[in-house]
Amino acid sequence: MSFFCFLWTLLFCLFYRSTAPGDESSGGAWALLLGSVAAVSRFFLGSFITPGGFGFSRWLSGFVDIVSVPVLLPFAVYFLFAAAGVFRGGAGIANFILLWLVPAGAMRAVGWSAGRNPILLVLVPLLWTSLACGVSLFAGFLLRGRVVLVIFSALAALALPLLAATVYWAFFSQRVLLGAALLPVILAVPLVSVVRNVLRN
Repeated sequence: MSFFCFLWTLLFCLFYRSTAPGDESSGGAWALLLGSVAAVSRFFLGSFITPGGFGFSRWLSGFVDIVSVPVLLPFAVYFLFAAAGVFRGGAGIANFILLWLVPAGAMRAVGWSAGRNPILLVLVPLLWTSLACGVSLFAGFLLRGRVVLVIFSALAALALPLLAATVYWAFFSQRVLLGAALLPVILAVPLVSVVRNVLRN
């Protein structure tokens, strides 16, 4: 399981890049550099939220420290760089986020390996890749200009990080039926994103 956590994000990133259009492969050096800085900083800083039991604090810890914010941070950095004109070649959002998460996956594999918890070592990397594909997919739809599509994409982009944290919380809290019901929804997102990339090529 530790090897899965260590390698999954990298392998999925390589696969995703192979399906992405050619103009979406830049920005990799920035993503790896900043992702490495973020992963090392996170390792030394520790958790920002102290979870207590299986209630809201556990869900909030999953959202901030484990599942959602680690993906939303590179998403925000990407747009800051794009606004500053750093990515003039049009770096793909998903590629940037996935590459950013590669060092995080390695560091988390080391930190989580002692516990041998499949929720952390297997489920979390899967949720990361789903979020990376999902937020980039819906962010792209926001630029289409059609009102209905923009509203739907905005709501979906907001709901996806909440859903990912809820899936993590459900399995951690042994609410297996809830987690099993929600997991296929979020795991379908990378498939949709990959199919869209293939159709665009």
